[in-house]
Amino acid sequence: MNTHPKYERTLVIIKPDGIQRSLIGEVIGRYERVGLKLVGIKMLIPTPELIEKHYTLDPEWRTKTGLKTIKGYTDKGLTPPDTDPLKITAVILKNLINYMTKGPVVAMVWQGAHAVEIVRKITGGTEPLTSLMGTIRGDFVLDSYRMSDVDGRAVRNIVHASGSPKEAIDEINHWFRKEELFDYRLIVEQMLYDVDLDGILE
Repeated sequence: MNTHPKYERTLVIIKPDGIQRSLIGEVIGRYERVGLKLVGIKMLIPTPELIEKHYTLDPEWRTKTGLKTIKGYTDKGLTPPDTDPLKITAVILKNLINYMTKGPVVAMVWQGAHAVEIVRKITGGTEPLTSLMGTIRGDFVLDSYRMSDVDGRAVRNIVHASGSPKEAIDEINHWFRKEELFDYRLIVEQMLYDVDLDGILE
Protein backbone atom coordinates (compact mmCIF):
# COMPACT_ATOMS: atom_id res chain seq x y z
CA MET A 1 0.00 0.00 0.00
CA ASN A 2 1.39 3.41 -1.02
CA THR A 3 1.72 5.73 1.98
CA HIS A 4 2.43 8.98 0.12
CA PRO A 5 -0.04 11.66 1.33
CA LYS A 6 -1.43 12.09 -2.20
CA TYR A 7 -3.05 8.63 -1.92
CA GLU A 8 -5.00 9.41 1.25
CA ARG A 9 -8.74 8.81 0.94
CA THR A 10 -11.73 10.00 2.92
CA LEU A 11 -15.46 9.34 2.98
CA VAL A 12 -18.02 12.08 2.40
CA ILE A 13 -21.78 11.59 2.56
CA ILE A 14 -24.17 14.26 1.34
CA LYS A 15 -27.04 13.79 3.77
CA PRO A 16 -30.77 13.92 2.95
CA ASP A 17 -31.00 17.66 3.69
CA GLY A 18 -28.14 18.36 1.28
CA ILE A 19 -29.92 16.36 -1.44
CA GLN A 20 -33.27 18.07 -0.81
CA ARG A 21 -31.66 21.51 -0.97
CA SER A 22 -30.04 20.72 -4.35
CA LEU A 23 -26.51 21.20 -3.02
CA ILE A 24 -24.89 18.09 -4.56
CA GLY A 25 -23.05 20.05 -7.26
CA GLU A 26 -21.99 22.78 -4.82
CA VAL A 27 -20.53 20.27 -2.37
CA ILE A 28 -18.72 18.28 -5.05
CA GLY A 29 -17.41 21.47 -6.66
CA ARG A 30 -15.79 22.66 -3.46
CA TYR A 31 -13.81 19.47 -3.03
CA GLU A 32 -12.88 19.38 -6.72
CA ARG A 33 -11.64 22.97 -6.75
CA VAL A 34 -9.09 22.33 -4.02
CA GLY A 35 -7.59 19.50 -6.12
CA LEU A 36 -9.10 16.36 -4.59
CA LYS A 37 -10.01 13.49 -6.91
CA LEU A 38 -13.36 11.68 -6.78
CA VAL A 39 -12.62 7.94 -6.86
CA GLY A 40 -16.02 6.53 -5.85
CA ILE A 41 -19.61 7.78 -5.82
CA LYS A 42 -23.10 6.31 -5.44
CA MET A 43 -26.61 7.33 -4.46
CA LEU A 44 -28.68 5.18 -2.13
CA ILE A 45 -31.32 5.24 0.58
CA PRO A 46 -29.51 3.85 3.64
CA THR A 47 -31.07 1.21 5.85
CA PRO A 48 -31.22 1.76 9.62
CA GLU A 49 -28.72 -1.10 9.99
CA LEU A 50 -26.23 0.57 7.64
CA ILE A 51 -26.41 3.84 9.56
CA GLU A 52 -26.18 2.25 13.03
CA LYS A 53 -23.12 0.27 11.95
CA HIS A 54 -21.59 3.41 10.41
CA TYR A 55 -21.76 5.34 13.67
CA THR A 56 -20.59 2.41 15.80
CA LEU A 57 -17.63 1.24 13.71
CA ASP A 58 -15.54 2.64 16.55
CA PRO A 59 -16.49 0.51 19.59
CA GLU A 60 -15.80 3.54 21.81
CA TRP A 61 -18.16 5.85 19.85
CA ARG A 62 -21.09 5.50 22.23
CA THR A 63 -19.05 6.38 25.32
CA LYS A 64 -16.98 9.13 23.70
CA THR A 65 -19.99 10.81 22.09
CA GLY A 66 -22.00 10.68 25.31
CA LEU A 67 -19.16 12.19 27.36
CA LYS A 68 -18.58 14.88 24.72
CA THR A 69 -22.27 15.78 24.80
CA ILE A 70 -22.29 16.01 28.61
CA LYS A 71 -19.21 18.25 28.49
CA GLY A 72 -20.85 20.43 25.85
CA TYR A 73 -23.83 21.02 28.11
CA THR A 74 -21.80 21.68 31.27
CA ASP A 75 -19.36 24.01 29.45
CA LYS A 76 -22.36 26.18 28.55
CA GLY A 77 -23.68 26.10 32.12
CA LEU A 78 -26.57 23.84 31.15
CA THR A 79 -27.81 20.61 32.70
CA PRO A 80 -27.24 17.62 30.40
CA PRO A 81 -30.28 15.46 29.61
CA ASP A 82 -28.68 12.56 31.52
CA THR A 83 -25.48 11.76 33.41
CA ASP A 84 -25.13 8.36 31.74
CA PRO A 85 -23.23 8.79 28.45
CA LEU A 86 -24.70 5.60 27.01
CA LYS A 87 -28.27 6.77 27.59
CA ILE A 88 -27.47 10.06 25.89
CA THR A 89 -25.87 8.30 22.92
CA ALA A 90 -28.84 5.96 22.55
CA VAL A 91 -31.03 9.01 21.87
CA ILE A 92 -28.40 10.58 19.57
CA LEU A 93 -28.12 7.36 17.55
CA LYS A 94 -31.89 7.00 17.26
CA ASN A 95 -32.11 10.58 15.94
CA LEU A 96 -29.22 10.03 13.51
CA ILE A 97 -30.81 6.88 12.11
CA ASN A 98 -34.12 8.70 11.67
CA TYR A 99 -32.38 11.60 9.90
CA MET A 100 -30.09 9.59 7.64
CA THR A 101 -32.76 7.19 6.38
CA LYS A 102 -35.36 9.83 5.42
CA GLY A 103 -34.26 9.98 1.79
CA PRO A 104 -31.40 9.40 -0.63
CA VAL A 105 -27.81 10.20 0.27
CA VAL A 106 -24.76 10.50 -1.97
CA ALA A 107 -21.73 8.59 -0.66
CA MET A 108 -18.34 9.56 -2.09
CA VAL A 109 -14.68 8.72 -1.68
CA TRP A 110 -12.21 11.57 -2.26
CA GLN A 111 -8.48 11.11 -2.73
CA GLY A 112 -5.58 13.52 -2.44
CA ALA A 113 -2.93 14.97 -0.17
CA HIS A 114 -4.20 15.20 3.40
CA ALA A 115 -7.71 14.39 2.13
CA VAL A 116 -9.22 13.87 5.59
CA GLU A 117 -8.03 17.21 6.99
CA ILE A 118 -8.72 19.15 3.80
CA VAL A 119 -12.28 17.84 3.55
CA ARG A 120 -12.93 18.61 7.23
CA LYS A 121 -11.64 22.15 6.74
CA ILE A 122 -13.82 22.76 3.66
CA THR A 123 -16.85 21.15 5.33
CA GLY A 124 -16.65 23.12 8.59
CA GLY A 125 -17.42 22.23 12.19
CA THR A 126 -20.15 19.77 13.10
CA GLU A 127 -22.48 22.50 14.39
CA PRO A 128 -23.53 24.82 11.55
CA LEU A 129 -24.12 27.78 13.90
CA THR A 130 -20.46 27.88 14.93
CA SER A 131 -18.98 26.84 11.55
CA LEU A 132 -16.93 29.52 9.85
CA MET A 133 -18.28 31.36 6.83
CA GLY A 134 -16.62 30.00 3.71
CA THR A 135 -17.20 26.41 4.81
CA ILE A 136 -20.07 24.29 3.47
CA ARG A 137 -21.87 24.21 6.80
CA GLY A 138 -21.13 27.85 7.60
CA ASP A 139 -22.43 29.03 4.22
CA PHE A 140 -25.52 26.87 3.77
CA VAL A 141 -26.99 25.84 7.14
CA LEU A 142 -28.86 27.70 9.89
CA ASP A 143 -29.11 24.81 12.36
CA SER A 144 -27.66 24.56 15.87
CA TYR A 145 -27.33 22.03 18.68
CA ARG A 146 -29.69 24.14 20.76
CA MET A 147 -32.41 24.05 18.13
CA SER A 148 -31.98 20.34 17.38
CA ASP A 149 -32.12 19.55 21.12
CA VAL A 150 -35.34 21.54 21.52
CA ASP A 151 -36.83 19.71 18.53
CA GLY A 152 -35.54 16.30 19.67
CA ARG A 153 -33.73 15.51 16.41
CA ALA A 154 -30.25 15.26 14.88
CA VAL A 155 -28.57 18.48 13.81
CA ARG A 156 -28.95 18.97 10.04
CA ASN A 157 -25.54 19.82 8.64
CA ILE A 158 -25.63 18.65 4.99
CA VAL A 159 -22.45 16.55 4.95
CA HIS A 160 -20.71 13.78 6.87
CA ALA A 161 -16.91 13.72 6.60
CA SER A 162 -14.54 11.18 8.15
CA GLY A 163 -12.79 12.44 11.27
CA SER A 164 -9.41 10.73 10.93
CA PRO A 165 -7.45 8.60 8.43
CA LYS A 166 -8.27 5.45 10.45
CA GLU A 167 -11.95 6.37 10.60
CA ALA A 168 -11.88 7.07 6.86
CA ILE A 169 -10.53 3.61 6.04
CA ASP A 170 -13.17 1.92 8.21
CA GLU A 171 -16.00 4.03 6.80
CA ILE A 172 -14.93 3.57 3.17
CA ASN A 173 -14.84 -0.20 3.68
CA HIS A 174 -18.30 -0.02 5.24
CA TRP A 175 -19.90 1.93 2.37
CA PHE A 176 -17.95 0.74 -0.69
CA ARG A 177 -16.78 -2.53 -2.16
CA LYS A 178 -13.25 -2.56 -3.56
CA GLU A 179 -14.53 -2.75 -7.15
CA GLU A 180 -16.57 0.43 -6.65
CA LEU A 181 -13.40 2.50 -6.18
CA PHE A 182 -11.28 3.56 -9.14
CA ASP A 183 -7.59 4.26 -9.69
CA TYR A 184 -7.04 6.72 -12.53
CA ARG A 185 -4.97 9.78 -13.34
CA LEU A 186 -6.12 13.38 -13.62
CA ILE A 187 -4.04 15.79 -15.70
CA VAL A 188 -4.15 18.31 -12.84
CA GLU A 189 -2.28 15.84 -10.61
CA GLN A 190 0.94 16.60 -12.50
CA MET A 191 0.72 20.22 -11.36
CA LEU A 192 -0.21 19.23 -7.82
CA TYR A 193 2.29 16.44 -7.21
CA ASP A 194 5.02 16.18 -9.89
CA VAL A 195 8.29 17.10 -8.17
CA ASP A 196 10.00 18.74 -11.19
CA LEU A 197 6.88 19.69 -13.21
CA ASP A 198 8.32 17.79 -16.16
CA GLY A 199 6.32 17.58 -19.37
CA ILE A 200 4.57 20.95 -19.21
CA LEU A 201 6.48 22.60 -22.05
CA GLU A 202 6.36 21.12 -25.56
